[in-house]
Amino acid sequence: MSDSTAEGGKKNATTFKSLGVIEQLCQACEQLKYKFPTEIQAEAIPWALQGRDIIGLAQTGSGKTAAFALPILQALWEAPQGLFSCILAPTRELAYQISESFESLGSIIGVRCAVIIGGMDMMSQAIALSKKPHIIIATPGRLHDHLENTKGFNLRNLKYLVMDEADKLLDMDFGPVIDKILKVIPKERHTYLFSATMTTKVAKLQRASLNNPVKIEVSSKYSTVSTLLQYYLFFPLKHKDCYLVYLCNELAGNSLIIFTRTCNDTQRLALLLRNLGFPAIPLHGQLSQSKRLGSLNKFKAGNRNILVATDVASRGLDIPLVDVVINYDIPSNSKDYIHRVGRTARAGRSGKSITLVTQYDVEFYQRIEQVIGKQMELFPIGSKDDVLLLQERVSEAQRIATLEMKEEQQQKKGSKRIRSEGNDDYKDSEDRDLVISSKLSKKAKRVRR
Repeated sequence: MSDSTAEGGKKNATTFKSLGVIEQLCQACEQLKYKFPTEIQAEAIPWALQGRDIIGLAQTGSGKTAAFALPILQALWEAPQGLFSCILAPTRELAYQISESFESLGSIIGVRCAVIIGGMDMMSQAIALSKKPHIIIATPGRLHDHLENTKGFNLRNLKYLVMDEADKLLDMDFGPVIDKILKVIPKERHTYLFSATMTTKVAKLQRASLNNPVKIEVSSKYSTVSTLLQYYLFFPLKHKDCYLVYLCNELAGNSLIIFTRTCNDTQRLALLLRNLGFPAIPLHGQLSQSKRLGSLNKFKAGNRNILVATDVASRGLDIPLVDVVINYDIPSNSKDYIHRVGRTARAGRSGKSITLVTQYDVEFYQRIEQVIGKQMELFPIGSKDDVLLLQERVSEAQRIATLEMKEEQQQKKGSKRIRSEGNDDYKDSEDRDLVISSKLSKKAKRVRR
């Protein structure tokens, strides 16, 4: 976020009321402790209330959600109708978070939201859509599925379309699906496009979907906030897990997000840290949607203070009071680094990031320093011997974590095989359970013989 936080708001004497926000929504902002508008909010809200399309370029953590939510809720208050606005988000977690923001800000005016994402039951989503919620928050693929296949559902009367984290939407190849959605919604609508960066793809999307927009830019192309302290640690690859455990020990009591490159590493590190007594929880794309939400909610509530995650958690998520971000795997894309470290030092608070650098990561590390325009400092630790004292315990935890992962994979394979065998014989669920149990008992007898 830019330095226009509470202090900046005081200097400019800007309030939500002075921007033209109605009293009911000002009360909601007060209840949520939004004391003063952030820079993107102060710039975007007046134009949005005048009915202009908006391109908002702002770094992560700058308060973009309220910048588009408040004008939409105010317009809904003045002319209520179902299926009033649609917000497109690149990830499922971000969709849920946007929904929470709308429900919190719009609770006074009774706003109804529906989250339409992949990994959830289509039928229950179709029922939710049939009730004509005011706001739909969706990932593009699942929204397109409903537009094509859900009888009676359309967005012909849509008044507002928002594309949040547009650069990420297009990086994830949602472009063709978004084009299809744009063809079946009214051309006479208000459109807001919010992005951290203005890429050529985003500029093309802007030309295709916005009408005479106002461009609001409150950040440089790539930047990190001044309240973020950025550190690195350099060591041989073979000691990587040992250094991570040492950091977790040193930072005990802080809330940490540890970013990894793969789902496999995320699961492995979460198990490794748990075996060493750390309250770690994984978040990655191969978990079911209910488990992903469960992990996120436990971390947000403070029940677990270490979240091990892939880049699924790097974008747009507003998790309050993250003290430290650790880059276990250095990202190959500098833009991803900006978004990862943006999970801490939000809304004017301070925070730390620590990037683990091995002999194979030096080129990526130097590229990131070049992009952010500053050199990271070496994180102060004791001697190398202090770190390597943990090696024996870490090696044992690695061994146990590997065994646990193998067991999990075998259980998944076993349950899939049993389900398919049962389905081949019977459609009725009770009969299928009988078939499965009889097959299991036959297998058990063969084993005993």
